[in-house]
Amino acid sequence: MSDLVARTGRLHQRYEDGYRLVAGCIPFKYRDSGENCGGKTKQNLQVLMINSTSGPGLLFPKGIIPCGIDVSGWGYSYARLFWMVYMCMRHTLEGGWENDETVEQAATREAIEEAGVRGEIMDCLGRYRFKSKTHQDEFSPEGLCEAAMFPLFVKEELNSWPEQNTRQRRWLTIPEAAENCRHAWMREVLEEGFCKWHEEKLSAGKGNSAFSVSSSPPDQ
Repeated sequence: MSDLVARTGRLHQRYEDGYRLVAGCIPFKYRDSGENCGGKTKQNLQVLMINSTSGPGLLFPKGIIPCGIDVSGWGYSYARLFWMVYMCMRHTLEGGWENDETVEQAATREAIEEAGVRGEIMDCLGRYRFKSKTHQDEFSPEGLCEAAMFPLFVKEELNSWPEQNTRQRRWLTIPEAAENCRHAWMREVLEEGFCKWHEEKLSAGKGNSAFSVSSSPPDQ
């Protein structure tokens, strides 16, 4: 079992104009291509996706922002039981961020819980609306959601994380990620949000001029 345990017990989810507010991120890193460009090693951009537990296609980390429950002092048996209950409840709770967290903290936490990565959260890419049957509740009967999405520059990949038994990680190029997106709104975040943001960063920073978006598949 992972030393990190996801928090549960969502009692104070955030809603706005009938939309359940969620937070997520697009984890990314650069991989050496082996090519030399002006005395610098050319690097290719990759984004991290995880499998869906409810069907085909891949996802970016988002949703389930835990409340303030600390299980670090619990015994193994109690913590394990807590985690099992959490997983059973996940499909009905997935979505919002808690009142005790900022949206940036929420997105960062999701990256750790679902994908097992830590890093630097960056500029907000925007807010994207979608519908989800698993997010239907008394406050949002139609399952309306609004997701605040961020780029996350990955600095650490954990060997153990809360959802490692149900989530597989895959580093993909931008074209591969777009092709494998389970949801259209996530593809929009990638292509219209992240890619444009990344290009702007490349244009603004001369030190990053060697970075490029490659269509070649990464090593697995």
